[in-house]
Amino acid sequence: MMKKLLQGLLAGILGSAIALAFWFPGWLDRWEGKTWDWRAQLLAKPGRATDDVRLILVDQKSLDWGKTENGLSWPWPREIYGIILDYCRRQGAKAVLFDVLFTEPSLYGVADDRSFGTAIQNGPPFVGVLFLGEKTGAERKWPPSVPEPGFRIDGLDRWRKQTGAGETRLSRALFPIPEVAANSSILADTHLDPDPDNVYRRTKLFSVFDGRILPCPALGAYLAANPATTLGISGSALSVGGRPVPIDEKGNALLHFRGSSGTHQAYGAAAIIQSELRLREGKPPVIPEKDLFRDRYVMVGFSAPGLFDLRPTPVSGIYPGIEIHATALDNLLSGDFLKRTPTAFLLTLTLLITLLTGCVTARVSGIAKSLTVYGFFLLLPTVFCLAAYQNGYWLPLVVQEVGVTLTLLAAGMIYYTTEGRQKLFIKNAFKQYLSPAVIEELIRYPDRLKLGGERRLLSIFFSDLEGFTGISEGLEPEALTALLNEYLSAMTDIIHEEGGTVDKYEGDAIIAFWNAPLPLPDHAVRCVRAALRCQQKLAEMRPAIRERIGKDLRMRIGINSGPAVVGNLGSHSRFDYTMLGDAVNLAARLEGINKQFGTYTIVSQATLELLAGAFPVREISRVSVVGRREPVTIHEPLTPEEYEIRKEDFTIFADGLEKFYRGRFGEAEAVFDRLKERDRTAFLYAEKCRALIARPPEDWNGVWIVTIK
Repeated sequence: MMKKLLQGLLAGILGSAIALAFWFPGWLDRWEGKTWDWRAQLLAKPGRATDDVRLILVDQKSLDWGKTENGLSWPWPREIYGIILDYCRRQGAKAVLFDVLFTEPSLYGVADDRSFGTAIQNGPPFVGVLFLGEKTGAERKWPPSVPEPGFRIDGLDRWRKQTGAGETRLSRALFPIPEVAANSSILADTHLDPDPDNVYRRTKLFSVFDGRILPCPALGAYLAANPATTLGISGSALSVGGRPVPIDEKGNALLHFRGSSGTHQAYGAAAIIQSELRLREGKPPVIPEKDLFRDRYVMVGFSAPGLFDLRPTPVSGIYPGIEIHATALDNLLSGDFLKRTPTAFLLTLTLLITLLTGCVTARVSGIAKSLTVYGFFLLLPTVFCLAAYQNGYWLPLVVQEVGVTLTLLAAGMIYYTTEGRQKLFIKNAFKQYLSPAVIEELIRYPDRLKLGGERRLLSIFFSDLEGFTGISEGLEPEALTALLNEYLSAMTDIIHEEGGTVDKYEGDAIIAFWNAPLPLPDHAVRCVRAALRCQQKLAEMRPAIRERIGKDLRMRIGINSGPAVVGNLGSHSRFDYTMLGDAVNLAARLEGINKQFGTYTIVSQATLELLAGAFPVREISRVSVVGRREPVTIHEPLTPEEYEIRKEDFTIFADGLEKFYRGRFGEAEAVFDRLKERDRTAFLYAEKCRALIARPPEDWNGVWIVTIK
């Protein structure tokens, strides 16, 4: 055992080392992003401040309304946006952010821009946006006409030196027109950077242009509504009014998505505009609610497909950019931006989980146990990561899964080079003689290679070929051997597929059983299904066999379920895994009883009771067999297709059988005569009825006495 544990530890060290070697350079990031998206979709839910953020969307419906009702082509006059601002003021908005780049003068003239500027000045705190970048933007210096930002971030220079966060400083800018820039409470940088796989999972909380700090739209909206807020930065957190916001060395915060698009309550721009215009006229608004935006942050943006502001996010492949800003503001207000797990914690966890995987894997053997262990440890990192996400942490998943997978592979290779070869030798040595299930049992428990047995409830299968003695006498030994091998191989494959154990072959006869050595709760169902499949397979083989030997091969099968002693029985030098008991003898008798009734498959009442309706059957008889006192009710199992085709005949047969049981032989004969041309069993029953009419029994109890084995 100590040797196995050392092998497991070695496998764990190898697995974690290789996984971390792939993780450090970022080679696993693309796959990590996919698992990140899955976690976000699975666990996304509204936060405590989700309802504090409202959206006004220029959607396709609004564009259609502007064009059809007012003849407005795109872009709209800025006077229209002034109407939206007036409505926000009327409804008590805390701050309003327009995620719209007003970088060019209005197509409708200077008066249109001035009208919009006046609406900004008279409205609630307004956040205008500009665009910062390295290659886009005409401005390289802060324009004198644009007011300076009224806030600072304490500790920013020290933090930038410590982290080398050059990405927060951008060299070009695209500013809004003076009417917007001069009247805005805050100017924010609307630029968003996706991850390398082009999915938006994080936001940069601030950028620096020409020495001036520009917040992201979410932080800008918060500062516009709370101008006295102090900002500071240190280590891995940006302090906003004393509340830490976790960031990385580039100033990015991980977004905690609330759900798919539409999670934040949104209103179409057309409905807002119509409501404001109707209120000015003293008419009821389109949106009846009062104080719709009271003490709430309002963000105005685009969601119409043609306006090109739809982006892929973890929760949706098509997600309006304004909703990304809304998510960031929601996280800021709720104080639950996702936190990165410390690297040291991830390294320790990955090492521990791979070492544990290696040690536990080394202690188990057998396919079922091994698969259980593999499944458990492959699932364990997922459970850890879901729990971490639920508690506000991003815990990388792929590096752990790679570590566990590589540990399992390494453990498997070590296992194969040691014990695996020995077990492979045992399997190859015995596969010609024992069923695969027995071999696996012997591999797991070699001590069972000794005399002795146990009592089990078995389902027992006996089969024999009809008239094979006569067939074999007319064949050459080589042809007979080839025929038997072909037949026995086909039948054995089916028995093994259904989980059965072949006890032995006796010439053309097959003896098999279910529920040992491995327990099978549905052993009776498997046994009967194997019998029906064997009959179907032989029917498929029959035409080709007929061409070779000139005769048809048909097989009789008897099935019984009951207690039997099963185990390794024999001498000290030679023994077989076999079975003994009265239930075994009855199964053998039932195979032969098929001759009496013209059937080819018979199951006992004991087996029928275990089937629980899995297959349709017809009752054949109550028989008294040699060696048993109590009569046995026997049945013929059928495939559902065969039963449906012959259903009417079976109903007639059941009527005749009931009359036969009651001793009304004349009536029973008449019923069976109706079927005798197409049902061999009915034909034999008609003959039996005539014999009983000719010699009536003295004490009839409905039992057909079978006097032969």
